[in-house]
Parts: sequence; C-alpha cells; structure tokens
Amino acid sequence: MTATTSIPVVDRIATSRGHRFAALAVLMLPVLLISVDNTVLSFALPSIARSLHPDATTQLWMVDAYPLVLAGLLVVMGSIGDRIGRRRILVIGATGFALLSAAAAFATDAWMLVAARLVMGVFGAMLMPATLSIIRNVFPDAGERRLALAVWSTMFAAGNALGPLVGGVLLAHFHWGSVFLVAVPILVVMLVAVPFCVPESRDPMPGPVDVPSMLLSLGTLAPTVWAIKSLMHPEERGLAIAMIGLGVVCGIAFVRRQLRSRTPMLDLRLFRNTAFTGSVLMNMAAMFSLTGFLFFVAQHLQLVAGLDPFASGVVLIPGSVLTIVAGLVVVPVVARVAPRWVVAVALLFSAAAYALVALLGHHASVAALAFAFVLLGIGIGASETVTNDLIIATAPADKAGAASAVSETAYEIGAVLGTAVLGTILATAYRTHVTVPDGLTSTAHTAAQETLGGAVAAAADLGGGAGQALLESARAAFDSGVTTTAGVAAALMVVAAGGALVMLRRR
Repeated sequence: MTATTSIPVVDRIATSRGHRFAALAVLMLPVLLISVDNTVLSFALPSIARSLHPDATTQLWMVDAYPLVLAGLLVVMGSIGDRIGRRRILVIGATGFALLSAAAAFATDAWMLVAARLVMGVFGAMLMPATLSIIRNVFPDAGERRLALAVWSTMFAAGNALGPLVGGVLLAHFHWGSVFLVAVPILVVMLVAVPFCVPESRDPMPGPVDVPSMLLSLGTLAPTVWAIKSLMHPEERGLAIAMIGLGVVCGIAFVRRQLRSRTPMLDLRLFRNTAFTGSVLMNMAAMFSLTGFLFFVAQHLQLVAGLDPFASGVVLIPGSVLTIVAGLVVVPVVARVAPRWVVAVALLFSAAAYALVALLGHHASVAALAFAFVLLGIGIGASETVTNDLIIATAPADKAGAASAVSETAYEIGAVLGTAVLGTILATAYRTHVTVPDGLTSTAHTAAQETLGGAVAAAADLGGGAGQALLESARAAFDSGVTTTAGVAAALMVVAAGGALVMLRRR
C-alpha cells in the first residue's frame, strides 16, 4: 500500500447501499477465516502432537510459521494489490490459501505442516490488505465507512475468539486436518460471489515494487522470532544471539530505506504521532495476550483436565461471545470516555485474566479458566475496536492505506510474539520440572521431555505405575509452567495499560 491517493474503479456493483453492504458481507468471509486460523491451531496441537510427534520448537513453529510470514508480507502484498487490482489479488490469495489449506490437512510429518503453514502465510497476506482497501473504496460516505470498519474490527476479533470453538467442534468429529480443510468451502463461496458483489480498484499512480524492502522486512522478523524461540536452548543460544543481531541490522536498513524513499513501502513517518504509535503497540499487546492465553489453555483443558476438543471449545464460548459484544458495546462508550482510559481498562481486564490463572496455579478449575477467558475476551474486544479506530483516525487521510497495513501487521506480530515469548517460557519451565522415567525409547524420552503432548503419548505406551507417574509429573510440570507464564503475561499487560494512558493522551 503506497501513500498515494487511489482512485477506485466504480461500477454498478457498488452503486447502491444494498450492493455496498453485500460486498462487505463477502469481504467478511476471508477476514473471519484468517483470524480464526490465528487461533484454531492451538486446539488442534494436542492431536497433531500425538500424530506427528514434533519437538517443542517445531510445535511452536507450527503455530507461528503462518502469522510470521503473514506479518512480513502484509505491506508488500497491499502494495502489489494497489498495482494489479485489489479484487484480483483477493482472488489469487483465496485460491492459493484454499490449495495450501488442503495440503496442510494431509501433512504426513511435522515439518511438512510447518512448510504448508509458511506458504499459507504468503496467500493470507494477499487477503487482509485487499479487504480493507476495497472497503475504503466501496464506502465513499464517511459514516458508512466507519460502520464498515467497525464490522471489520469486530469480525477479526470474533474470529480470533471463535477459533478454539471451531477447532473443538471439528476435532470432536473429524481428523485434526479438518481445522485446515474448513477453509476450502468458505473460500469457494467467496470466489463465486466476488465477481458479482465486489468492484475492482487500483492505484492509478503506484510507486515501484520495492523488492529490497520486502526482503529486509522478512530479514527483520524471521530471525528475531526464531531467536526468541531458541534462546532457552543452551546448544542454540549462540546462534540465537547472532540471529537477533541479523534482525537488528535488517531492521535498521529497512527503516533507513523507508525514510529515504520518495514512495516508501511503509511510511514510517506515521510513527511520529505518539497516539498512532501507542495504538499500534496496544493492538499488538491485545493479540499477544489472546494467542498466548489460548496456547496454554487449550493444552490444559485437553491434556490436564481431560476434556475432549469439543468440550474444551464449549468452555470458551462465553469468552468468545463477550469478545464480540465488547467490541460493539465499546463504540458508544468511547464517544463519552477518553480512548486512553477505555484501552487501559480493557488491557487491565486481560491482566486480571492472567493474574487469576497465576494465583490459582495447580488448583485452577475448568470454571475458573472459563471465567478468566471471559475477562480476557472483554479486554480484547474493547481494546482492538478502539485501537483500530485510533490508528485510522490519527493518520492523515492520504496515509490511510499505510496506516491500515501497520494495523494488520501489528495484529500478526502480536500473534507471533504471544506464542513465541509465552510459549518459550512455558516450554522451558516444563522441561525444568518434568521427570521422565527409564524404560522409554530415546525418541519417546525426548518427546516426553519436550512437550506435554509427547509425555501423554509416552505414558500411554509405558503403562502401569511408571506411565501414571510420568503423566502426573508432566501435568504438574506443565501447570507449574503455566503459573510462571501467566504471571509474566499479567505484568506485561499492566505495563501495556500504563503505556496506553501515557501514549494515547493526545489523539
């Protein structure tokens, strides 16, 4: 997405209010799908672990490979869509995403699944910027456009919250691959409807495609996230530090290139506005909170509490519903209360959810976790709606495209860091506390030492008193790790709330 003003191609598709909202309904299909895909895998992880036997790092990559690539390519794909047509890149992205979803569903080993998720991120990056760009062109009236953007934000938050429920329903009746196959019929419906409902538009004066900036953005994100995952492994610590250095160098080069370019791929001057920067950071914090929470609660409900995937999804229904409700209810509230207070209180709800889990520790019941997710859902729904509105409102009108790309990128970076940071803390604590008995093969011993899913599978193979002892040790070690992780996350959310009060002071 460039900083130039785009002139949409206007045709009969979007000439009436009914046609405009029909286009919005079609565009919500990929939005829901992409956001559900951010969190649905958390509930499938135990089943995937039993089937593919990944180690802890590979398991984290299964979750993070997709949002990592998605975050790195959002601005690039938005810029390409401005050139070749936003509807066209939407169709290309939907087709590729459907094909790769099918490939992921039938993966036969862990790294095949990681590879499929990586390429899914490429096509997913084509979908998200296109939806927002088309909305801005379809809705020329400011009032209608605000409503459409509110629906977009709410649907994105709802998809993230509904991911566990969708995963639970599918896993209760089908193979784990069904969490990927569900994308295919949704995208087929979208591909059929797009030619009839969605108009084409493009930027009449685009800047050049900036391949070096694209490579530098990926060079910043990928090594840094890999390093976060690997720092806790002594044998990989040296390489991890080197990767952080590489990420910093690429990041500095990316910033320098954008500031010097007359048509930057991402206009970093937007960040001179403190309210804009604060909104982006709070957006990222909300996604960090959501994905980190779902990463461990999905495993606890299934592998510690012993619930099946469907029952686990049902436990989180109240929180999912209140995420949607909070995102809509906060709109009239923020008209009367300063946004910084609304966002700060919302983030404190997320902090309270993590604090509850940390305080209860091993004694956290299913009902307590459901209530914690209710608190988290209220915080996520309210904060994301307000921060998205602030991101668009605080950016100059001719920078709306770049601003929306930054908003989407913040979502995905937050999702990556949520599982990378909190997942790494959890995995480290688990490895420190678990006791694995003799009598296992080397492969089973390593799996049990690395993840709770591996320990559950190894305990079933071992059987008897030794198997039961391994199971109890693994569950206790996992919950001990959850307590530490939740405490860290609660502190981070409190810091984020304080940051909202300071940074969002001036709109």
